[in-house]
Amino acid sequence: MDWLTQWQIPVGATAKIVFDWLKANFREGFNTFGDVTEDAIEGLTAVLQWPPAWVVVVLFMGLAWAIQRRWQPCVVVALGFAFIINQGYWEETTETLGLVAYVCIICMAIGVPVGVAAAHRPRLYAAMQPVLDLMQTLPAPVYLIPFVILFGIGLVPALFASIIFVVPTSIRLTHLGVSTTPTALLEAATAFGATPRQVLWKVELPYAFPQIMAGLNQTIMLSLSMVVISAWVGADGLGVPVVEALNRVRPDQGFEAGSVIVALAILLDRMLRVTR
Repeated sequence: MDWLTQWQIPVGATAKIVFDWLKANFREGFNTFGDVTEDAIEGLTAVLQWPPAWVVVVLFMGLAWAIQRRWQPCVVVALGFAFIINQGYWEETTETLGLVAYVCIICMAIGVPVGVAAAHRPRLYAAMQPVLDLMQTLPAPVYLIPFVILFGIGLVPALFASIIFVVPTSIRLTHLGVSTTPTALLEAATAFGATPRQVLWKVELPYAFPQIMAGLNQTIMLSLSMVVISAWVGADGLGVPVVEALNRVRPDQGFEAGSVIVALAILLDRMLRVTR
């Protein structure tokens, strides 16, 4: 099989040429965009850090009640934040929440419309599936390299690497929810004179709402799974103490920070979990 390796497909060389060209020709644009994006994330973090911690906790409990209409998720939210504050990781938690919030906003803004379009066009979804598989199976640290080249270290590479890794989930779950809308509901809406737009907004999206919320839930969970990787490129948050614990061989610090990430994931999961 030596003949097969005599000429290699220039995947890496081609990627290097492309990113070198982008950096050489659009450096100012990338710098400006990166600065604006980083300022937006830091602004949201500052908003979360400005009031006393208990005010933010109460607001999250209120949001949990508005979504769930049950007291149990509110208790989970309160206990989760109480544990985070007790461990002394409130500042890092707000930094992580700021990054995760922007990842979720962008992923849902992309994932829901694309998922709806894919549900209405089976050929489009069939063509998208290999791309979505690639986005989720390519090791996440690989995404960091080109964005570090284009934007430098900091929050921006972490944001975009997380988006690429996470957005397939929202697309797939939105597609699942819309495409499984019962035919009887669609036929009834059409029989009563509903336009395609009305069918989408009044039948398909309400029926798919639990799946869309599940997509939001999984977007948050996958974003939290990226916090440690994001810390490698200078992003603040709960990943930083984990990386420090690894570098210093500090299992105590590692378990503390890891348990805080788990607590944050659990309280957000219980807060946003919606059933039909």
